[in-house]
Amino acid sequence: MEKLVYVLWKRPGQSAGELAHTMRGEVAQQLASLAQRPLSLLVADAAAEAVQKARITRMDHPLAGMIGVWLDSVDQRATVEAALQPHVGRLAGYLVTESVVLRNTTHRAAPGERTPGITMLSCIERPERLSYEEWIEIWHGRHSPLALEIQCTYLYVRNVVARALTPDAPRWAGLVEEGFPSDAVVDPMRWYKAEGDPARLRENLGRMLASVRSFLDIERVESHPLSEYLIG
Repeated sequence: MEKLVYVLWKRPGQSAGELAHTMRGEVAQQLASLAQRPLSLLVADAAAEAVQKARITRMDHPLAGMIGVWLDSVDQRATVEAALQPHVGRLAGYLVTESVVLRNTTHRAAPGERTPGITMLSCIERPERLSYEEWIEIWHGRHSPLALEIQCTYLYVRNVVARALTPDAPRWAGLVEEGFPSDAVVDPMRWYKAEGDPARLRENLGRMLASVRSFLDIERVESHPLSEYLIG
């Protein structure tokens, strides 16, 4: 099996709630016969919009979500794209290798319902100063363990891009899904497990920023708070 992810942008005048409703209903029904695992839908619905001050973006029109689909073969992608395209303003597709570094065992929901919490979707590029091998080693071998140590994460999924599938897709090399309690994404004390200690917050935040800068150009990172729905 192969995992495909499609980053989604809204149509003009379309609300994120409308996009979520369509993806959870009509689109999920169309993809049900193809998808080999439950669909993973991330969307900027009302719950995510409430914490938008956590968003980091350089885009004039920020992304509105992402859908992950497991297929027998990437050759089936035309059917997926045909199901998505009428309902979005733009999409960018990628074939990825998924690593579930931390599985969600605490913030669970019934199939098709919203997962409690917020999923931060980070879209990252590999800096030219690093070879692919160096980049993976730092990201996977050093940064991921640190993130789990000093952040209150309940989900950590790395999607390493094998190749883009659609024209004009942004040159992202990784798409990272990290689940946090909703209050944590707007409370650094909670996010960085500082437990009310300003010195500990400064230490953990400093360690995280240094780690991010070791394998990314931080000014090029996109980070978006989204709601998760697992469908199927």
